[in-house]
Amino acid sequence: MSNVLVLVRHGESEWNKLNLFTGWKDPGLTDKGVAEAKAAGARLKAAGLKFDVAYTSVLSRAQRTLDLILAEIGQTGLVTHKDKALNERDYGELSGLNKDDARKKWGEAQVLIWRRSYDVPPPGGESLKDTAARVLPYFEANIQPVLKVGRDVIIAAHGNSLRALIMHLEKLTPDEILKRELATGVPVVYRLKADGSIANRHDLIA
Repeated sequence: MSNVLVLVRHGESEWNKLNLFTGWKDPGLTDKGVAEAKAAGARLKAAGLKFDVAYTSVLSRAQRTLDLILAEIGQTGLVTHKDKALNERDYGELSGLNKDDARKKWGEAQVLIWRRSYDVPPPGGESLKDTAARVLPYFEANIQPVLKVGRDVIIAAHGNSLRALIMHLEKLTPDEILKRELATGVPVVYRLKADGSIANRHDLIA
């Protein structure tokens, strides 16, 4: 017996398209992002996947992505828990800035450190380590018990909150997780053993 955990990064947002640091700001999905979310749902449906419960952040781009997926698989009205613990990494003073403008202000090397180091936060913001410090306790207290009783779960969230979770699930080092790219709107499907370890993992790509 195995049960399923699916992670999905939200579809392209308006600020993704504009190359802006987003963090806890709340732009909506682009038309492309809507299409990505619907395509994710179609691929999950084609794979025969259904869910017992869903989790998402309090940010609208993740919630809309989840709603579009659930509509595609015929599960509108699925019990859904929304929590800021699953929000994107807070980029602090970088939030809302164009990434090129941030490089001009602080220098390319410094911005790269903020973006790609594990434990160096931008001014007023969070590092990936800080993000993990809120994502993982929430996962262990609220989601892991649901998985352990054999229920199938979908989480629609963000690049960095999901990276923190993937690092934990796959037992990756900080260097390994920083190299992991998560495409928008591509479901990552884990089949879990009874002890919670991973039986297998694959990305549902077109």
